[in-house]
Amino acid sequence: MPGSGIGQRNCAVLAGILVLAALFRLHDVQQPLIDAFSWREASTAMMADNFLARSWNIFFPEVSWTGPGPAYQGRELQIISYITALLYALFGWHDWLGRMVAITFGLWGVFALHRLLDRVWGTAHAHAGAFLLAIMPGAVFIDRSFLPDPAMLSLVTTGAWLYVVYLQEDRPGLLVLAGVIATLGVLAKLPGIAAVVPMTYATFSILQVRGRLNPRRILQIAPVALIAGALILGYYRWAIHVGTNFPPYHVAGSGYLWDDGLSKFFSQSFYLPAAWKIASNWLFTLPVVVLAGIALLVMPPGTTSPARGKVQWFFHAWLAGALFIYFFAAREIKTNPWNFHIFNVPVAAFAGRGLILLATIDGSLQWSVPSRLLRSAVIAAIVIVGGSIPGLQLMKTPYAQSGHQLGVQLSALAKPGDLVIAASATIGDPIAIYYSRRRGWVFPPGGGMNDWSVLPDDRDAIDMLETLRAKDAAWFGVAKNARDSRGRKLLEYNTGLIAHLDKTAERVVDDDTMLIYRLAPPTAY
Repeated sequence: MPGSGIGQRNCAVLAGILVLAALFRLHDVQQPLIDAFSWREASTAMMADNFLARSWNIFFPEVSWTGPGPAYQGRELQIISYITALLYALFGWHDWLGRMVAITFGLWGVFALHRLLDRVWGTAHAHAGAFLLAIMPGAVFIDRSFLPDPAMLSLVTTGAWLYVVYLQEDRPGLLVLAGVIATLGVLAKLPGIAAVVPMTYATFSILQVRGRLNPRRILQIAPVALIAGALILGYYRWAIHVGTNFPPYHVAGSGYLWDDGLSKFFSQSFYLPAAWKIASNWLFTLPVVVLAGIALLVMPPGTTSPARGKVQWFFHAWLAGALFIYFFAAREIKTNPWNFHIFNVPVAAFAGRGLILLATIDGSLQWSVPSRLLRSAVIAAIVIVGGSIPGLQLMKTPYAQSGHQLGVQLSALAKPGDLVIAASATIGDPIAIYYSRRRGWVFPPGGGMNDWSVLPDDRDAIDMLETLRAKDAAWFGVAKNARDSRGRKLLEYNTGLIAHLDKTAERVVDDDTMLIYRLAPPTAY
């Protein structure tokens, strides 16, 4: 890749970092999609299934939890799910293939950050920052999740790196390549737009120092930026059109400033207490926060090559861009915390800077100095043992295990073409529908702007059941630990629904994990 030339010793260090990143991400890669992100992963996986089984049109992503369909949704460009569908076509269906695609993007993101940091802060910081991104629990966990975010972060990081090389070395071909890759990153997930802020800063900072800030250079950059902006705006307008004009009338994401109003955001302190809990428990953890905080208290390092221009505030600008996104989407981000992934690049860079500051506190300048190596090893061990391992254990907990088991049992009972209704451990989570390998409905039915994470009362629940039965639902399954966002267990709150099922359907499975009913047609009871 352009601008990736590094010495043999530094290449070996980078290779070691990438191996470490792979080991962290590949651990337990065959775990079903039952971890803390099961809800969103199941929907992403369903879109991959439907590309293969129903239509390869990437502009009409479709889920399977709103009935027989079609069930198009307004979503980001489905890069990871589409690649996974292609792999399904080649190798057959395996739920871990989506994780592998995400991990591949995540590993490339570690490499891209290394090369970007080398351009901005130098080789030592490149090693340290890439190392932190390789092991930070939030970065690792999101990179191993069947989500669009790993593609987003790796692509915008690559685009930013190539763009900095273009500015520093006057290589016009890299401008187009950087524009294409960064645009794909933003299309993969909209929070990637935050990278525009540091790229804009780099434009003026580097070109001004190099004496190249002139109308000719700006006119060279402007068309690429305008085309990228038009493509991004055009795609997301299309996504909104799909989500508002096709059943189930669902556009991914909610909880934005323009939805809730500024007063609500202020009353919730912009959800900062919840964001801090996420950051300290698993996204960064306290060791990484401390390292990053140290770096933020001091001046960033100067450039190692003045001829390339100064761009030492690049990651401060990236952090500012991410905070700008958070300002407008605080509730959405804290509710769906994989959206914090855009923060992982600047936090890794700052934490790497903090590691170097602590390792060189005695003024030693060479890595071969034993005290420096020892301090670096101790800091790394604290980050891994005190942060990464417990954070990953927390997020890998099989919260949706019963939903997975319910789906597998429904898959064994239902015939191809049967429609199923399922309530997983978390009400609204479509994981049981996904593993049933059938289409159907979550219970209560989801879609649109209604909140399907809250259980209805018995009368409404029975009405919903009968409506779905009239639409040819053949099976009803519920995990016995199913509870809604208010903490109410379905089997305790909806006793009337269960009594109605016992009268009008056949109880086929009743064990410690689940209840499954075979539904009779409406006219049969």
